[in-house]
Amino acid sequence: MKNLAFTLLSFLVLIGCTPNGKESKNEQSQKVNDFAIIIHGGAGTILKKNMTDEKEAAYKAKLEEAIKVGHTILKNGGTSQEAVIKTIQVMEESPLFNAGKGAVFTNAGTNELDASFMDGKTLNAGAVAGVKDVKSPIELAVKVMTDSEHVMLSGEGASTFAKEKGLEIVDPSYFYTERRFKSLQRIIDREKTQLDHDDKTAVFYDSDIKNAKFGTVGCVALDKNGNIAAGTSTGGMTNKRWGRIGDAPIIGSGTYANNNTCGVSSTGWGEYFIRSQVAYDISAQMEYQQKSLKEATTDVIQNKLTKLGGTGGVVALDKNGNMSFEFNTAGMYRASMNDKGDLVIKIYND
Repeated sequence: MKNLAFTLLSFLVLIGCTPNGKESKNEQSQKVNDFAIIIHGGAGTILKKNMTDEKEAAYKAKLEEAIKVGHTILKNGGTSQEAVIKTIQVMEESPLFNAGKGAVFTNAGTNELDASFMDGKTLNAGAVAGVKDVKSPIELAVKVMTDSEHVMLSGEGASTFAKEKGLEIVDPSYFYTERRFKSLQRIIDREKTQLDHDDKTAVFYDSDIKNAKFGTVGCVALDKNGNIAAGTSTGGMTNKRWGRIGDAPIIGSGTYANNNTCGVSSTGWGEYFIRSQVAYDISAQMEYQQKSLKEATTDVIQNKLTKLGGTGGVVALDKNGNMSFEFNTAGMYRASMNDKGDLVIKIYND
């Protein structure tokens, strides 16, 4: 009887099936892109009706600029690490996104920046949290990975490390933008109104308030050598208190990369992404359940995260160049480019 079972299992393997009768994931062994890059600029209640033509054009232009920087690096034989850093830096330097120059404000009226990076070949990683004076948090996260024995540094210690390594330090006022500061004031005013009037508070729409928990930038790249890298950078949650840290700097939650499976960068309500270990879960499903990238991202975001009550999304790219945008919000700023130069830029849930 044991010999019969063994023979049957061997036969199923030979014909490309699994014991449950499903087809094996042959597509996972087929290269679709020699190199590729995918990015996001945050997810949330992003609705066409609340977006001006000028603002929409500005977001699309910046997403295109950012992804083309990384794509050019990959096309010319550069590393996925370099592509991720340079792509994210374009978004960090734009006031459009909640990262770097466009970072949101804490309850204390300061900007506290988080970032993380992971290398899919070595599984080495670096991250920073609560940084206030380093111009490029993603560059600092990579520096933690390459020039220290640690994975995560925070606050003043991270800034001291950045200075010792010669990274660009800026006055905290560099991160100030009127738009983000006004968003903080509106949220604080709303909280006061709720305290004064309890459940009789007037209902109104404010995209910045509705997206107070969202906003981040991220990138995943696959280079010609087959190496995957992923990075994420954020200003965190508007009006955050007590040194709150979200998922962006946490390896396995906001960022994950493994050459055997995929790379992932997350954006959304960080507390849920931390509890779900969203980025790692996608990789784990591919590794242990032999799921495709699309199957894994769909299950984690649309099933597991949604059931828990979490909102947000991911961009992901597997070892063969397959790419996935997956989110359960009204929109996500996103773009991708493959080795053929095909460019996709989207904002809404379409």
